[in-house]
Amino acid sequence: MIEHSPVLVVMAPFIGAYIIPLLGLWRKQYCYPVAAVAAGLSALFSIVLAGSVLTGGTIRYAVGGWAPPWGIELVVDPLSAFMCLVISLVSLLVVAYSRNYIEKELPEGKTTSYCTLILLLVGGLLGVAVTGDLFNLFVMTEIFSMAAYALVPMGGRRGSFLASYRYLILASIGTSLILLATGYLYMVTGTLNMADLAARLPAAYAYHPWVVLAALAFFLVGFGIKSALFPLHAWLPDAYSVAPAPVVVLSTLVTKVGAYSLIRVLLTVFGFELIAGPIPVASALTWIAAAAILAGSLSAIAQTDIIKMLAYSSVAHIGYVMLGVGLAGPLGLTGGILHILNHTLAKACLFLCAGAVIYRAGIRRIDDFRGLGRTMPLTAAAFTLAAASIAGIPPTAGFMSKLYLALGALETGRWVFVAVILAGGLLTALVYLRVITLMFFGGREGTLRRDEPPLGMLAPIVVLALASAMLGIFVGLPLSLVEPAVRLLLGM
Repeated sequence: MIEHSPVLVVMAPFIGAYIIPLLGLWRKQYCYPVAAVAAGLSALFSIVLAGSVLTGGTIRYAVGGWAPPWGIELVVDPLSAFMCLVISLVSLLVVAYSRNYIEKELPEGKTTSYCTLILLLVGGLLGVAVTGDLFNLFVMTEIFSMAAYALVPMGGRRGSFLASYRYLILASIGTSLILLATGYLYMVTGTLNMADLAARLPAAYAYHPWVVLAALAFFLVGFGIKSALFPLHAWLPDAYSVAPAPVVVLSTLVTKVGAYSLIRVLLTVFGFELIAGPIPVASALTWIAAAAILAGSLSAIAQTDIIKMLAYSSVAHIGYVMLGVGLAGPLGLTGGILHILNHTLAKACLFLCAGAVIYRAGIRRIDDFRGLGRTMPLTAAAFTLAAASIAGIPPTAGFMSKLYLALGALETGRWVFVAVILAGGLLTALVYLRVITLMFFGGREGTLRRDEPPLGMLAPIVVLALASAMLGIFVGLPLSLVEPAVRLLLGM
């Protein structure tokens, strides 16, 4: 079974998503346990894959026994294994958190649909991480996108269907561009296998440069929309503000997988020499990322709603990931990929904390968070730890990824981006300091009693907060996968 882990990690949530609607017709109370088992199996297979990659190197799996480039190939290298761990472990915590949340916050009768869509989304995300085929990358992107469109209005909040429709329109433009780009590359190379494409693309560029350039531009915009890269982020704040808290956490994974896809296409398919040489994609990405960091942070400061504040902060932190890609050096790329993990952990914790506050107190306005440090001390403490990581305060995980980004900027002689990283960290600290000050030092009238969320919701919050803090100290754990991934991507 271990040798089939590359396909099993994807099939576990897909099989669960197939079973749950049938099970829901008979016993709806069994839907959640099936979702939990499927998410747990994906996490288990992800751990197996990571261990196998660390000990034996890249894993290649020919689906159906058809050898590439004719058949679909699944490839698990250090970057794929890293993404599988991030996706599956965070998804498992979200599923655990969901049990109490969906009983209270979702309309009656939505449990079956919710669990099915969650597993479809997770399966699509994992499929993107392990595929070695460009068309399969598009298919898996479409699967998780369709699940996300349906999950956004699941809570039934006012304006949720309009936000979902906007998300659908913009993201569909993105997937259409990705499909067109895939077709263009197939037209000039005759293959869809990423390794085969990478070998044939230099010759194709020599004979058909404008076709290759058009494909590159379409991939940049398409995956830019998926990852909510500034200024293609318009769908994100509205979608996040109306979606249920667990869905928002999984949507943060959607943007990270969009960033992963862009990294994979740029560095594995097109190659470092092309994007850093005749086509100044890397240089352009650094300036777009700098604008994202500053614009996202400033927009977050202006918000009064906690979810929208966190949403705009996410726009800024996608900028950090793309800055690492644009710096196109070992240290910078290490920081960018590491920030995928660090931001996902911290932002997942922050969104789940906000969901717990909405669950218990029914408040979303930041000014209403006064005194929550006394009524929900563990939740407030977890929020503070995660916020410290987001701001890059040592020795948290967020500090380590920003340190690598700053060193990467110095490595390439681009001092201006060190200033951008520092300014972004200061602005982020101001964003969260306002909330933390209100929670712990703001007064609240009336009798104050401890009112934490149920243990099933609190436990994932605490785990994510501790991970956000401890992975800054034990940064060698994620770096054991990130550093070999960077060496492969840069051809070192």
